Amino acid sequence: MTLVGVAARNVLRNKFRSILTIVGISVAVLTFVLIRTVLYSWTSASDYAQKDRLVTRNKVTFVMGLPKRYITDLREHVPGVKIATFANWFGGKDPKHEHEFFGTFAVDDNYFDVYNECTIPDDQMASWKGDKQGVIIGDVLAKKLGWKVGDKVTLQSSIYPGESDGAWAFHVSGIYTTTARSVDRSTLLFHWQYLNDGLPEARRDQIGWIVARVAQGVSSADLSVSVDKHFEGEDIQTLSQDERSFNASFLAGISAILDALRIVSFIILVIMALILGNTIAINVHKQTQKYGVLRAIGFRPGHVVTFIVGESIVTALLGGALGLLMSYPMIEKGMGRWLEENMGNFFPYFRIAAKDAVLALGLTVLLGLAAGLIPALGASRLKVTEALRRVA
Repeated sequence: MTLVGVAARNVLRNKFRSILTIVGISVAVLTFVLIRTVLYSWTSASDYAQKDRLVTRNKVTFVMGLPKRYITDLREHVPGVKIATFANWFGGKDPKHEHEFFGTFAVDDNYFDVYNECTIPDDQMASWKGDKQGVIIGDVLAKKLGWKVGDKVTLQSSIYPGESDGAWAFHVSGIYTTTARSVDRSTLLFHWQYLNDGLPEARRDQIGWIVARVAQGVSSADLSVSVDKHFEGEDIQTLSQDERSFNASFLAGISAILDALRIVSFIILVIMALILGNTIAINVHKQTQKYGVLRAIGFRPGHVVTFIVGESIVTALLGGALGLLMSYPMIEKGMGRWLEENMGNFFPYFRIAAKDAVLALGLTVLLGLAAGLIPALGASRLKVTEALRRVA
């Protein structure tokens, strides 16, 4: 039997203690992977954003709108714009599902030409464009609320009270799927003109923000400067950013929280290493006499180090593997599905990144090495006579 094989067998010397340690390590790895997955999902909208898409909003704040004429002006007088659309946040809620949150936007008819990663059957798209009250919904939202094409939907909005008991009536015209991880699949989209026609005169002809695709050969940064310069003489000025920067700006407000989560994820693994180190130290103390016998029959100090460090690494590896095995069903099939269905605006794609799984297992093994190294070096330096006199 090899030295590593002996070290592996030592893991099961005290089964109860070893099982508790392995379970503790697996919980730490599971928690680490969960936190890293939250960070990965939260930032995926920015990471996978389109480089040739430009977002233009009110310079003061995103919650303040722009005049409708800005979109016409942008299309006709700003070179470098391939195609442009706009949207308004509606803030709708279905009275039948009061506790279900989903994004609702009033959009221009060419919205899906700009967001071409949304896939809709041609007949459903034609139905939507021909129905003033038509809506297109994400496939996740449709599944969660049990909506299908042809259903009638009533929404209420605290921002835009409807004329009939504060409600707005819609027809489900189509269901979209996506080809990009950054797109929320739990959104409802309807015609901006329907919203505009139902508003008081004083509130009409206002849009929330503009989204433009950059023409080939034009820099997004240069176009953003051109757009803002074009409107700098207006009463309402604009701020234009490429989609990645725009999404990142939303994360800037919680960057401290994200950084704290990253630190916490590593602290959890360090605590795990301390627990493992304590377990290994106890095992070494109880086996000191055995190591003395091994030294007496010809084993070298390096062999003792190999026994102890090997036991620590094997324990860490078993705990890390168990943690990863638990992570995939619990995070991807359980929590991930729930977050995508109920918080798709924040977590459009909640999946474990391969790099985080590898990082978790790699750090666990590395910390297992560190946890076993100190007691191993201490045991290897004991004199044979002193080790033989020790009683566990």
